Amino acid sequence: MPNNKAPGRIQPYPHAAAGWGAVKQVAVNLVREKVSAGHTKALLSQNQPGGFDCPGCAWPDRAAGASFAFCENGVKAVAAEATSKRVRPEFFAAHSVSALLQQSDYELEQHGRLTTPMAYDSASDHYRPVSWERAFAIMAEHLRALPDPDQATFYTSGRTANEAAFLFQLFVRMYGTNNFPDCSNLCHEPTSRGLPGTVGVGKGTVTLEDFEHADALFIFGQNPATNHPRMLGELRACARRGATIVSINPLRERGLERFTSPTHPSEMLGNGSTTISSLFIQPRLGGDFALIKGVAKRLLELDDAALARGAASLLDHAFIADHTSGFAAYAEDLRQQPWPALLEESGVPRAQIDQLTEIYCRSANVISTWGMGLTQHKGAVRTIQMLSNLMMMRGNIGRRGAGLCPVRGHSNVQGDRTMGIEDKPTPAFLDRLQQVFDFAPPRQHGYDTVDSIQAMLDGKVKVFIALGGNFAMATPDTPLTFAALRACDLTVHIATKLNRSHLVHGKAALLLPTLGRTEIDLQNGVPQGVTVEDSMSMVHLSYGQNTPASSELLSETMIVAQLAHATLGSSKVDWLGYAADYGLIRDAIARVFDDFHDFNARVAQPGGFHLKVASRQREWRTASGKAQFLVHPLDLDTPIHRARAIHGARLMVLMTARSHDQYNTTIYGLDDRYRGVFGLRRVLFIHPDDLAMLGLQRGEYVDLQSVWDDGVERRAERFLLVEYDIPRGCLGAYFPETNALLPLHSTADGAGTPTAKSIPVLLHRSALQEPAE
Repeated sequence: MPNNKAPGRIQPYPHAAAGWGAVKQVAVNLVREKVSAGHTKALLSQNQPGGFDCPGCAWPDRAAGASFAFCENGVKAVAAEATSKRVRPEFFAAHSVSALLQQSDYELEQHGRLTTPMAYDSASDHYRPVSWERAFAIMAEHLRALPDPDQATFYTSGRTANEAAFLFQLFVRMYGTNNFPDCSNLCHEPTSRGLPGTVGVGKGTVTLEDFEHADALFIFGQNPATNHPRMLGELRACARRGATIVSINPLRERGLERFTSPTHPSEMLGNGSTTISSLFIQPRLGGDFALIKGVAKRLLELDDAALARGAASLLDHAFIADHTSGFAAYAEDLRQQPWPALLEESGVPRAQIDQLTEIYCRSANVISTWGMGLTQHKGAVRTIQMLSNLMMMRGNIGRRGAGLCPVRGHSNVQGDRTMGIEDKPTPAFLDRLQQVFDFAPPRQHGYDTVDSIQAMLDGKVKVFIALGGNFAMATPDTPLTFAALRACDLTVHIATKLNRSHLVHGKAALLLPTLGRTEIDLQNGVPQGVTVEDSMSMVHLSYGQNTPASSELLSETMIVAQLAHATLGSSKVDWLGYAADYGLIRDAIARVFDDFHDFNARVAQPGGFHLKVASRQREWRTASGKAQFLVHPLDLDTPIHRARAIHGARLMVLMTARSHDQYNTTIYGLDDRYRGVFGLRRVLFIHPDDLAMLGLQRGEYVDLQSVWDDGVERRAERFLLVEYDIPRGCLGAYFPETNALLPLHSTADGAGTPTAKSIPVLLHRSALQEPAE
């Protein structure tokens, strides 16, 4: 894959997050994408009743009817869809697949919107136009020819709306498999697997209203200014009314330091800003579990001391007695846990653990939020469960102003899981599908993302169909993933814009263009709305506002329906009838899921409706019928421990992250201005003392080699060393450039999520030290 050839520069960014810098970048992106004036006006309908839901992050909307309900990165997502640039058949006639593979991910993004169904022609190495009818026939022929339905796997992006996701899972299960790799597998799967073991439901327990009543917020492993900028508005309001905000992250991110709100003229005109976090704690990569357990241990010590002197307890004993089980064993484990190991594993000084505990004790209501800084580790599931334990100790679940708040990435990644995009479906869900649709769903668990890649490599999966996304670049172990896709008989990608996955294809390949979230979806002359579920379980309706980029585009819902009709026929399900009226799909969803009763009527209300989260109401859907304290020891025998035992201090731990001009694998630009990086992507953030220890200097180029025990050499070459405020022994770099370093089977215990935030690596000075031209 080509290196970025932009000259670039490293220059500290002195300003607060957002502010005039964000306003400037909004204009830059609208111009770069050549967005017409009419499509620019559609921004006023973003996240508004009767308008469209942002195709970017899953942060919820505050008040219906707010004048500006979008952020800089939301504008980038909209501009990417509303671009006037087009990738027509003539483009593919002029560019072979091999030639396109030499372009960077940013260059591929900049070509614009796909307009026409295309099929790969192996003789010429070009994509050629194909009719929709023939495309559906090709997919149906391949699927029907498989001797076992489990030889096909079906990927789903988190941008897919509820209606398309529901039809997709129904079709695939009627076809006969539970092979549902999806983007949840790559990000918040440990949340979905961890929380049911403690509080009974794999979702957060708070709403936006709770932020108005929180006394403290603990922000674990997040960079809101880049990944969900609208969250900064809530944090600003919390900080200004006096709530204590603590940032717990290896990197000090600008958005958690200072924020200038573009919607507050006084801050903008006065070049002012609001301080967000009052305390920054920087655990070493993988150290969050030990830190959280350390806070819990210190809290228990303080409570024991308070009780001994006759003072009030610091724990919520009424909540513990009435609503939980397992506390005695959990408390005993905390008492037996030695402090030196907690301090060593967390990388956090004892004084800071004490300070964090004191904040927790004096705050009546606490919200803990987290992102992939907690989930992309080997011990992610137990870390999230330990955080649940800590919150339960003071009753901070199921009351106003307090709770657990996983912050999801893509706009409907949580909704897709609710709709049944799940490789491990529950028997109750399958029973309901069987009752409503009169068929026998497959009962065995299917392949998740990592399983699917391995199955392709083993020849067990022959057909790969992706409903959105950029599978090849979102997944680990890039050369292996490429080989897996190329081993398939057929790969199919349903997409709005060109990306690298479309160029890493099977023996046969289809590239099918679809409507974007921002575009008008007409079926039989009637505009159709789709629904999404945000990070806080609010379900709302989205209507596109822009004219479609091409008359040949079909909606994702229609593509799924046509594929199901071509493959299975419509004797049992009227697929095309569903696609002609999305309200009928919502009626079907209501028959399957009790919480979606009166779906069409409820979602038609401004702002939509809130899905019941049982644990928010202190209903515990666990085996014991109560919230469960779980005991987890420190894991002192991880791949990182074993690698460090061999390589000593030379062994570093790498985390991958987005740049500010990036959303997941989509590269909008080459800057990461809050971190002071401009025109570059192959950079490596490192502590100055580690540079000295390794005999390296800032501005030098290094190659990275991951350390794993399977004998495979994994390397990523020519990264510019950049001094940064990051814990000793830790490194930061962007993905997907570093995905090749992450072994396929380095995953979270009990969740299967790739451990992209804890990759053991060695650094080698690059042979070529001159900047790329």
